[in-house]
Amino acid sequence: MPETAVAETGTGLSPKELARRHGLTASGRLPSLPEYTRQLWSYRHFIRAHASAKMTSSLGSTKLGTVWQVLTPIINAAVYYLIFGVIIGTSRGVDNFPAYLCIGVFVFQFTQSIVQGGQNAITGNLGLIRALHFPRASLPLSVALVEIRNFVVALVVLIGIVLITGEPITVQWLLLLPLLALQSFFNTGLAMFMARYGSKNRDIKQLIPFIMRFWMYGSAVLYPVTLFEDKLDGWQLALVEANPMLIFIELFRHALLEGVTLAGSPVVLWLEALAWSVVVGIGGFTYFWRGEKGYGRG
Repeated sequence: MPETAVAETGTGLSPKELARRHGLTASGRLPSLPEYTRQLWSYRHFIRAHASAKMTSSLGSTKLGTVWQVLTPIINAAVYYLIFGVIIGTSRGVDNFPAYLCIGVFVFQFTQSIVQGGQNAITGNLGLIRALHFPRASLPLSVALVEIRNFVVALVVLIGIVLITGEPITVQWLLLLPLLALQSFFNTGLAMFMARYGSKNRDIKQLIPFIMRFWMYGSAVLYPVTLFEDKLDGWQLALVEANPMLIFIELFRHALLEGVTLAGSPVVLWLEALAWSVVVGIGGFTYFWRGEKGYGRG
């Protein structure tokens, strides 16, 4: 039932004071950040249901269904291995290059799917936004939830690939849990950033494929990270090594592979991953919250 009140006559109170007495707030008021966070928590069941519906609708019409969640990165890895590992020969100097390549492809695909889904989170749900009242961050959050579920499944397959190619199970595999949490937090912030930016700048959809391809080539997905050290130095090398996707991919390789050469010390990479997750996660959420009143208008 909407919050309404009949103004009392003869009280000598201003409309603002009357509204405060009866617990009313201004229509369309932007809630504070803590209040907005509490609203999202109260809509957690809606977010989960919306994510499940998106997953079902996206793959339900295909014969293989959810199997495509695993087949897509495997096929990509096979194509990249044929071109870069066999034909171009970037596998030289890397032990267990198939697993090395698959880790890069799977981890990068996780973030790439978040970016592509996030930029459509608002523009693809305008009917829902205009019909119902709910915190709009529920939409990019449901996108992130879908992709996190997909990546967990893909991670199980990735572990199987790593074992098949001869890697032993080590205590470092326990690092996968905090690493998954950090990248998920980073990706969620990225989804929220792209949701707001994509709702105001529709042309970004045409640029996303080129941006993601350039980002992939700069993240040592398809070749050893040591190639950057051979070609770059100084600020150029420092800039490439600060790339968050390169950092996450390197940490996943460090967790799953033995004797892999990293772009830096594991401690530094972990600190950088934590910093990127906090900055992008909180920054993306704040950026999206600031635009809450404008989604679906115009």
